[in-house]
Amino acid sequence: MLSTVFSAATYGINAYLIEIETNIENTVPNFFMVGLPDNAVKESRERVASALKNSAFVYPNKRITINLAPADVKKEGSAYDLPIAIGMLASSGQVSTDRLKEFVILGELALDGSLRPVHGVLPIAIEVKKKGIRGMILPESNAKEAAMVEGVDVYGVETLADAVKILDGKSSAAPLRVNMRDVFSADQKYTADFSDVKGQENVKRALEVAAAGGHNIIMIGPPGSGKTMLARRLPSILPPMTFEESIETTKIHSVAGILPPGSALVAHRPFRSPHHTISDSALVGGGTIPRPGEISLSHHGVLFLDELPEFARNVLEVMRQPLEDGKVTISRSKMSVDFPASFMLVCAMNPCPCGNYGNPNAECTCTPMQIQKYMGKISGPLLDRIDIHIEVPAVKVVELAQKKPGEQSVAIRERVIKAREIQLQRFSSAKKNLFSNAQMQSKEIREFCKIDSAGEELLKMAMTKLGLSARAYDRILKVSRTIADLAGSDEIKTEHLSEAIQYRSLDRNLWM
Repeated sequence: MLSTVFSAATYGINAYLIEIETNIENTVPNFFMVGLPDNAVKESRERVASALKNSAFVYPNKRITINLAPADVKKEGSAYDLPIAIGMLASSGQVSTDRLKEFVILGELALDGSLRPVHGVLPIAIEVKKKGIRGMILPESNAKEAAMVEGVDVYGVETLADAVKILDGKSSAAPLRVNMRDVFSADQKYTADFSDVKGQENVKRALEVAAAGGHNIIMIGPPGSGKTMLARRLPSILPPMTFEESIETTKIHSVAGILPPGSALVAHRPFRSPHHTISDSALVGGGTIPRPGEISLSHHGVLFLDELPEFARNVLEVMRQPLEDGKVTISRSKMSVDFPASFMLVCAMNPCPCGNYGNPNAECTCTPMQIQKYMGKISGPLLDRIDIHIEVPAVKVVELAQKKPGEQSVAIRERVIKAREIQLQRFSSAKKNLFSNAQMQSKEIREFCKIDSAGEELLKMAMTKLGLSARAYDRILKVSRTIADLAGSDEIKTEHLSEAIQYRSLDRNLWM
């Protein structure tokens, strides 16, 4: 007897349907699985056989042929266990076939017939809705994630037997319903706050400017000056995620398999901090079947690279295109997939190998040649994509002893949101999709970053007297536009330019 069960797989952050055809014949017992299954799919035979027997079902001792269609696409993972088991039960007459076409079924089976969670549920649920299929049957721990898509009847089950009852119409379980907005608002909380940071007011200001304009930033300072602590608090002052941003980010985390069990949404901006030993493929994504890397996992959030010069040169260079395009393209011989990668890059580094260059409390033991070699590990093209360079001095004991808390993230975020609203209004007439000042190209800079004669004279003097590079010119204009937005000014004034010029320390000849 032949049966067809619908399942699904992910491709990038999107999904497509898989038809699992099962045919059972009364001939010599054997088991065949075709349709380019990987090892995890092939091993489902043993898991399914044990799960059927331990769930009081009969394993068909006949010739079983299973086809995973489309047959020319590689299938991977353990999510096909449950639909394969259902297909075998349907073909052997142990479950009704009347409702099979109403559901997309997925889940990993344990040997006792219980179900374990799988990856990529949210994009699969979105595809199920697009195809007009009524509902999904999947592990209980994945149900809340799938239920975030309205119009799909989601049945979370704990065992194979529970899934059979739903298909036979013998279950009283109702489809899971969640209030998406309640889930979204409940998860928008940050535990880290800027009020925890003692001193470093100039660095806090630089981070506020970076958040307001979406600018990439690098912090240079000795060990223990608070660079990592400040970076971890940056997401708390960024504008809240929109529901659409949350859905897109959740799709990436779901496909990568890092969404916490029982979690439905990534409602706060992600903060990713990979170790400096990371490989280029782990950073941008890759694999035989491409998976998102740290760059994509930082989408709509912050990617923090601590000890920047310690990263391998080739690892840093692969970030150049994503920083420019806002996406990562991974090409293979038979496929090409795009992962979104619109993120804020935050970097931290010591001023020299020993970390004490310019530190009044400790003596630097590095030679000028060592310092120059250390700073030279960061390429000019990468620095070209970082708008703000800020020096982070060692915190004074007097500041550490202060009992009065600093300004809270909520207050800073309000100013950032107002500045972002000004930018959205400004760019509403632009043909390009621009959302922040950092995204402006030369044409927009000339249009929206006009300065008067006094400003031109100041900028000219800065370029010559301070030894600023040519690439700093546009960066200063973009950052000064953001500073003016924070001040509620339509015009870029000399004080805005002066502050922006201070944020180009790596372009001066101070570290060589």
